[in-house]
Amino acid sequence: MKLSTLLTGTVALFSSEAIATSLTYRVEAHERACFYANTKNANEKIAFYFAVQSGGSFDIDYEVTSPTSKVIMSGEKERQGDFAFTAQTPGDYAFCFSNQMSTFAEKFVDIEISVENEARAELPSKQGSSPEQTNVLEESVYKISGQLSTISRNQKYFRTRENRNFATVMSTENRIVNFSMIQSFLVICMGGLQVFVVRFFFQGARKGYV
Repeated sequence: MKLSTLLTGTVALFSSEAIATSLTYRVEAHERACFYANTKNANEKIAFYFAVQSGGSFDIDYEVTSPTSKVIMSGEKERQGDFAFTAQTPGDYAFCFSNQMSTFAEKFVDIEISVENEARAELPSKQGSSPEQTNVLEESVYKISGQLSTISRNQKYFRTRENRNFATVMSTENRIVNFSMIQSFLVICMGGLQVFVVRFFFQGARKGYV
């Protein structure tokens, strides 16, 4: 199978000959990035996966539109998604991500788009082998391929969880450090205020007040 990928600025074009392709893209603040999957035949299935790996609150807006500009699915402030739908109309399907709600935070997004239910490649048959043996081999190959795809998805999921948990730990650590610094500053201020009050009551003409 041939894989054709074209990146131009914020636009990526995926050929319908590709089984699957994935990338990690940085969406700048106030940016809207669109990626396209081209289908030549109707009723082809398109699988769509994304996950925000870092940036802000790990959320982003997304929208999927058909070649006729019809919105197929959309979401706001989503952290990740895994969808599949049938392409009713041949043409370019747009997968857009919007980070316009962020003032300065950029987002790193893992994206995977694949066209499914394509014609299977014919395995070369060995002379003397029966069709049943070839079919068993084909099913084993496709089963292994599906299991590898599942493992890849699980790895991406765990990496996303790891990034989010690490960000939570770092945020908690920063809050603890900031709270400790504020607490230390307040203790120093209270000590200085107490010294000032004691000196105020014991100096010069103020001694009669004690």
